[in-house]
Amino acid sequence: MPILSPDTDRHFALDKQQAAHRSTLVSVAVNLVLSACQIVIGIFARSSALIADGVHSLSDLVSDFVVLYANKHSHKAADSDHQYGHARFETAASLAIGVLLLVVGLGMLWSAALKFEDPGKIPTVHFIALWMALATLCAKEGLFRYMMSVAKKVKSSMLIANAWHARSDAASSLVVAVGIVGNLMGLPLLDPLAAAIVGFMISRTGWNFSRDALNDLMDRALDEQQVKAIRATLAETEGIRNVHDLRTRKMGDLAVVDAHLLVDSHLSVSEGHQLALKAHQRVSERFPVLTVTLHIDADPDQTADNPNLPSRSALLGALNARLSAPLGFDDLRAHYLGGRIELELYIDGDDAAREAELRRAATALPEIASVRFFRRLN
Repeated sequence: MPILSPDTDRHFALDKQQAAHRSTLVSVAVNLVLSACQIVIGIFARSSALIADGVHSLSDLVSDFVVLYANKHSHKAADSDHQYGHARFETAASLAIGVLLLVVGLGMLWSAALKFEDPGKIPTVHFIALWMALATLCAKEGLFRYMMSVAKKVKSSMLIANAWHARSDAASSLVVAVGIVGNLMGLPLLDPLAAAIVGFMISRTGWNFSRDALNDLMDRALDEQQVKAIRATLAETEGIRNVHDLRTRKMGDLAVVDAHLLVDSHLSVSEGHQLALKAHQRVSERFPVLTVTLHIDADPDQTADNPNLPSRSALLGALNARLSAPLGFDDLRAHYLGGRIELELYIDGDDAAREAELRRAATALPEIASVRFFRRLN
């Protein structure tokens, strides 16, 4: 069953893809300029903290290209190998970004630790390093606010991860600026200390992103509040008596929902299907879902398992063996309830003799609990 109309779904996916592409290109341009300036000025100004921040900006370029690649492939239509689509490309990209951040952060911590082994060799940095750190801080904070606004607009967890990556850069640039100020004031250890703090911040961010993305790839369910809301939406659908075995799992920024709906056991198949359609529509209109699979179950208070009851064809055969004129497939409806069968028979017009013959044939079968007759309108 479709979640949205095809046109609406395609337009939303296209807008999301274009927004992600545009914002990531902006990030690429900003990070390219900043990383080059930070590393060059950091070497000239002899600031390990500024060089570390430049390497961090360089790692952002790699993550930006990961986002561009994932953005291109995550919106591909479902195919024979990926029958739920390719939405998890975004989750895989978030995992790649997280691992990249973790590796870069640990590398910075190691580099800073080596500087502490011989503090006397730590040089005094040039004043230009401070101006570069402050300029980077402003640029990164501006980039974060821009990217976050785009990410929230298109509801993309991958873009949110990349935006917070930019915010972590802004925070690290602030720490770098403080370290440089301390170095200029005669406290040389503050420069490698700032580099170590930046490394720790990056490692922590990378760990959090990696952990969350890995959980999503392992079919993590939606949070409890969302699951409760989906359950309530299904249960409030007219005709649904209860909801059980509700399961959810994340698929990129969407969710896959699977639930069993309890209905009155006398409903026809088509009526049960109609209830499922209404329940599906309510969920898809209120929540970002990829698919909603609903199973219609009979009320257990009305049913009792009895595998020895005859099938429809066997039941027709047993009845027709006792009738002068056979029943057709559409002349009978059977409800398997309470371990027996409630039979509904359809006859044309007002034929008392035919009704009496049918009643005798039905009551002769021990499996039949009751018989009801319905006359078709001509």
